[in-house]
Amino acid sequence: MTGVRDSTVDGVLTRSARRTPGRTALRYGERAWTYEELDAAVSRAAGVLRDGGLTRGDRVGAYAHNSDAYLIGFLACARAGLIHVPVNQNLTGDDLAYIVGQSGCSLVLADPDIAGRLPSGVPVLALRDADDSLLTRLADASAYASSEEDGPRGDDLAQLLYTSGTTALPKGAMLSHRALVHEYVSAITALDLKETDRPVHSLPLYHSAQMHVFLMPYLAVGAESTILDGPDAERIFDLVEAGRADSLFAPPTVWIGLSRHPGFETRDLRALRKAYYGASIMPVPVLERLRARLPGLAFYNCFGQSEIGPLATVLGPAEHEGRLDSCGRPVLFVEARVVDEGGREVPDGTQGEVVYRSPQLCEGYWGKPEETAEAFRDGWFRSGDLAVRDAEGYFTVVDRVKDVINSGGVLVASRQVEDALYEHAGVAEAAVIGLPDERWIEAVTAVVVRSDKDLTEDELVAHAREKLARFKVPKRVVFVDELPRNASGKILKRELRDLYAAG
Repeated sequence: MTGVRDSTVDGVLTRSARRTPGRTALRYGERAWTYEELDAAVSRAAGVLRDGGLTRGDRVGAYAHNSDAYLIGFLACARAGLIHVPVNQNLTGDDLAYIVGQSGCSLVLADPDIAGRLPSGVPVLALRDADDSLLTRLADASAYASSEEDGPRGDDLAQLLYTSGTTALPKGAMLSHRALVHEYVSAITALDLKETDRPVHSLPLYHSAQMHVFLMPYLAVGAESTILDGPDAERIFDLVEAGRADSLFAPPTVWIGLSRHPGFETRDLRALRKAYYGASIMPVPVLERLRARLPGLAFYNCFGQSEIGPLATVLGPAEHEGRLDSCGRPVLFVEARVVDEGGREVPDGTQGEVVYRSPQLCEGYWGKPEETAEAFRDGWFRSGDLAVRDAEGYFTVVDRVKDVINSGGVLVASRQVEDALYEHAGVAEAAVIGLPDERWIEAVTAVVVRSDKDLTEDELVAHAREKLARFKVPKRVVFVDELPRNASGKILKRELRDLYAAG
């Protein structure tokens, strides 16, 4: 019978609800849901969506802040056979209209305070905070019961994950139920996720890392999760001290902020057991400072990208020593290689592009056959990341292919320059880019946020000369108050290049 062996995204929750129905699954604000209650709410929400005229395969956008309702909306789409399209709640104007239009959303689940930004003519259903919202309608809704023909199957699309768009227009990676469930198992095994953990989820749920590397896998193992509106340091510290949080995922930018918060030195954070970081490269000096303050905290480096669900490699706590700049080894369901421009595997220790083969991979890009053909070659996905693999199978990311700087005909990895700058105590954050230059082709340029306002360009360049080869030293330093980022914490180097190349 079709579908008998399928495993779907919503089925992950159903199995936990049958195993531990009375256990608390989720907390948000003053609300708490047991696994049984959450599973029932998802079925009723799926009924609301299907009763509203949506049919299997329709796309449903999600343009909202973090909440329990956001999770219920996602799982309801999965259960109803709909394709969920998470949208960055900070997008406006043309960027927002592009994703809603390119994906062909039939409906957008939105929070009322930002729904007015959506393009006119797009049907909208409030997720919460409205009399007729999805959350308030659950009490009177009937549970959706899918038929064999109408219900979701493993090879159906569950979500369109739009890429960050740091270098071009975002592309919708088509993730199937089967791909995401494989990724959940990879996350559980590589990150040691346990039923007894008490994770706090503070990053945007529209982003694949928070939703698919942590929240959904934690629901799969039956843990008690807490969703926050955002990475508020005081709130996180309160939960840790109260014994309601012992694991946290955050990009390096958030960990930097937490480590600089006054409470980081004064609050009792001994209950925090697991620290996960990813989404962008963690500067080695920052990681060293965090480990010195919390020596009992287990650090995990998570690396990947939307197209693979997104977890591809992990560096576990026992693997950090001597490898602080490594992103680890491939997770359970991922095979990775390093290749040259012709797609040939290069020897260990040689720089090349990372390619992946995995059941976690997306099916391609929604409505973009040419981009799909370019990314998938000979059965492998071209990641766009430059890396080196060592003899033990550990990968170290050198840079994005498009971020490597051609300085006088010599290629310079921006990450190496950034790590050197971070070793100066007066540097809070740094991004290194290449700008057009008549002499150098591209001039190594550092855009820096200072922690010491007295730090000068000459002082920082002199520091860099002590750490780097001459051709890698920045030709120019620009001091700024903040760096442009997307909500996942990735620095938008494209914006920096456009801004300073023009000036």
